Amino acid sequence: MLHELTITNPATEETVTTVPATTPEQVDAAVARAAQAQRQWAARPPAERARVLRQFARTVGENTRRLARLTVTEAGHPIGNAEWEAGHVVDLLDYAAGGVERLTGRQIPVAGGVDLTFHEPLGVVAVIVPWNFPLPIAAWGLAPALAAGNAVLLKPAETTPLATLELARHALEAGVPEGLLQVLPGEGPVTGEALVTHPDVAKVVFTGSTAVGRRIAALCARQTKRLTLELGGKSPNIVFADADLEQAAATAPAAFLDNTGQDCCARSRILVQRSAYDRFMELLEPAVKAFTAGDPTDPGTRMGPLISAAHRERVRSYVPETVPAAIRGDVPDGKGYWYPATVLEARPDDRVAVEEIFGPVAVAVPFEDEADAIRLANATDYGLSGSVWTRDLGRALRVTRAVAAGNLSVNSHSSVRYTTPFGGFKHSGLGRELGPDCLAAFTETKNVFISTDA
Repeated sequence: MLHELTITNPATEETVTTVPATTPEQVDAAVARAAQAQRQWAARPPAERARVLRQFARTVGENTRRLARLTVTEAGHPIGNAEWEAGHVVDLLDYAAGGVERLTGRQIPVAGGVDLTFHEPLGVVAVIVPWNFPLPIAAWGLAPALAAGNAVLLKPAETTPLATLELARHALEAGVPEGLLQVLPGEGPVTGEALVTHPDVAKVVFTGSTAVGRRIAALCARQTKRLTLELGGKSPNIVFADADLEQAAATAPAAFLDNTGQDCCARSRILVQRSAYDRFMELLEPAVKAFTAGDPTDPGTRMGPLISAAHRERVRSYVPETVPAAIRGDVPDGKGYWYPATVLEARPDDRVAVEEIFGPVAVAVPFEDEADAIRLANATDYGLSGSVWTRDLGRALRVTRAVAAGNLSVNSHSSVRYTTPFGGFKHSGLGRELGPDCLAAFTETKNVFISTDA
């Protein structure tokens, strides 16, 4: 068991600081504090809870630059991306605050009386956050959970706890009651498992690998614990011959290189209709090479390093040295966990085309017609995101309805809006986050019948 976590800057390989790791005994104490704070929080009038959350949003908004710099330091994100991520937290807190007073039940017509439903908070919720988007994904769980009247215990990834620790400090500054939001850094098998198995944790929200998600699901099943999972992806970018090829090629790099490909939504399978394949690849090459990698603190940088040396080796293991890349970008020399943007021409059943790489690597695969495109898009265990490029509206509707994925875009690569639901099909997860129903996901529905019979 580690007693402290060493935080490393992935762009420089320098040690930034160390952070104490939370022990199982400390998890027990944190749960007890959270349960007490939650009872008091849930008893507050909805308007008061909304006011506190709006103040939390304002406080975060005043400190987005500081939060962004911490994300750059611990995760290697380009500063422009990191500032957007911190701003996303502000937006989501405001959105959740607006839902507090609209979390209403229903009156259902029945014989012999009146039937009412109520949304009751669950209690203590554990939110387990990955290293690829530490701040936004923390907010996806904590904002609606707090708004619905719950307490939150947030476990950041071992490599990226700094920004979330700072976020919790801003919560206290804004008036969020002590104990209601606690950040518990630590190892997944120790701190994370203690949270998942704790009998007084009512729900677990986990974002991460499918393998770990399955283990968490099994542990939650022993206690019939509520669970939301957002797991892996191998998303298709489907380009038909009638599409705006210039626009499709110009935007394709960002779709798989954003966050250096460390994104469950990455469109890392580029499926192109055979009659347009050669032309599309000609257009794609300069677009990929223009996606500059470098110092994350430079506003002009579009791609940073991978999170660690071990992860770089994992990404490298997917790219056979004997197979020349169709397209390869450039990365800086010297220190840093760099890996170049890479596009491989592959067969649909190649390992690189089937498994989630979680790095700046995409495969290009031609398809024949609409039916072939749908078949290839669905030839994966995952179903998180995807894009369809076509000028034919009928085709766009047919294909998006036929592709087994939770978040699809037409002539766009947008996957995430805090106002719309997000989640996956198949092995990409369980449940939905964000959107108009995000608060209800952190409640139980209670039904009450009141007899009017004399």
